[in-house]
Amino acid sequence: MSTLLLNSAQQRRLKKLARDAGRTPEQTLRFVLRDGFDFCEWEVRESLAAEADATRNGTIPHDEVQRRVSKLLESAHARRRKQAA
Repeated sequence: MSTLLLNSAQQRRLKKLARDAGRTPEQTLRFVLRDGFDFCEWEVRESLAAEADATRNGTIPHDEVQRRVSKLLESAHARRRKQAA
C-alpha cells in the first residue's frame, strides 16, 4: 500500500467537497484521484443545482417524457413529409 500526502489546501478542498457531496473525505478521495478536483467540484455543483431545480419546479414522470418526445418526433416527421411532397 502506498501513502498519499495532501497539503493543507488540498485537505481543506477535499473536506469541503466531501461535505457538499454528502460523503466522507475517504470516499471522495477516490473520485478526486480518478477525475481531479476541478471536475469533481463541478459535478457536485451541477448535481446540487439539478436537485434544487427539481425541488423548485418538480419533475416529470418517465412515461410522460416518452409520450412528449414521441409526439414531438411525429410532428417533425410530418413536417418533413409535407415539405417533401
